[in-house]
Amino acid sequence: MQYPMYELTVPLFVKYLRNLRAILEKAAEFAKERKVEDATMLSARLAIDMLPLMKQVQIASDNAKSTSAQLAGVDIPTMADEEKTIADLMKRCENTIVFLETLKPEQFTDAEKRKVKLRYFPGKFFVGGDFVVEYGIPNFLFHVVTAYDILRHNGVPLGKGDYVGAMTMSDEK
Repeated sequence: MQYPMYELTVPLFVKYLRNLRAILEKAAEFAKERKVEDATMLSARLAIDMLPLMKQVQIASDNAKSTSAQLAGVDIPTMADEEKTIADLMKRCENTIVFLETLKPEQFTDAEKRKVKLRYFPGKFFVGGDFVVEYGIPNFLFHVVTAYDILRHNGVPLGKGDYVGAMTMSDEK
């Protein structure tokens, strides 16, 4: 099946990274008002066996840039996982968006047929189109919503609109 690979990925990743950045901004305000240390917020988890907020944001960022870079046939930019504050995580979202905005639709020509390998699936590969709909987008959104859920669970005043953001809708005629 042929998919519009650029349109399915880059705009969606940019939108949800912007939403995630705004959610983190609310988390920073919440922490400041309640005198909660950033380290406490960054280490918060939904469950003991789940990764903390900091890793959720890092993985969402990594997933967006890795998925897009592989489909565009460009090198995946590296980012050291050295964030220590909520502001650092917000900056990581911004840096990921900056990279994504360098990509052009023509770089995704035939991306639905490209072989995509992930280091944690040794000896296996995805075909680009399957990768995007079965792993790239769902994995990205999983980590974004988990970051949202961690913050919401810990009292940050968030609603579904913070996660979903602005939607493109039309009036009936």
